[in-house]
Amino acid sequence: MISDTQRFEKAIAAFDAVNAQDPNKVSADGKEYSKELLYAQRMTDMQHRFAPDASEAVQLAVRAQHIKRWAIPRSEYPMTPIGYKQWRIRLYKFHADLTAEVLREVGYDEEMIARVHSIVRKEALKLNPETQMMEDIVDLVFLEHYLEEFVNKYGSAGEAKMIDILRKTWKKMSSKGHEAALSIIKLPEALVPVVLKAVQGDAA
Repeated sequence: MISDTQRFEKAIAAFDAVNAQDPNKVSADGKEYSKELLYAQRMTDMQHRFAPDASEAVQLAVRAQHIKRWAIPRSEYPMTPIGYKQWRIRLYKFHADLTAEVLREVGYDEEMIARVHSIVRKEALKLNPETQMMEDIVDLVFLEHYLEEFVNKYGSAGEAKMIDILRKTWKKMSSKGHEAALSIIKLPEALVPVVLKAVQGDAA
C-alpha cells in the first residue's frame, strides 16, 4: 500500500511532468527551464519560506496552480478587461480540473481532491484560510520574480501601471502576506521605492 508521503511525492512529480512539457522556455540562474515548471518550483520555494507549516492541500495546490497554462493562451480572448477576466475564469477551472485528475490518478480521496480543487479555483478568498494562503504565495512570487519583467514590458508607462497592479494585488493579500512582502521577498533595489509608494498610498 502506498504511503501518504509516497502519494504526495507522486503527485508533485506528476504535476512537474506535465509542466516540463511547456514549449515556452525561460532562463534563470544560467539555466533554461520550461516556463511553468520554473514557476511551480518558485511557488513551492515561496511556500516553504512564507508558510512552512502549510497543509498538504495547500502544498499540492501551490505546485499545481499554473499547470499546463500554455494550453489556453491569453490571445484566445479579446485584449480587454472583460476578455482578461474571461480568460482567468477559464484558467481557474482548467487548472483545478486537471489537478483533480492527477490527484485521482495517484490515489487521493475525493475529500482531499475537492479541497485542493477549491484552493486552485481561488474560491472563498478572504474566507478560506487555505485559499488565502495560496493567494499570498502567488502574490509574493509575482513581486519577487515577475514584477521587474512586468515593469520592463510597459516601458515609460511601467511605474503608473505597476502602482495600479500593486494596489490591486495588495488588497487581495492578508496582513501576514503584507508583512512578508516587506520583509522576506527579494526585490530589485530599483523597484523598492515604487513598491513602497504603491502600498503606502493604498494604506492611506
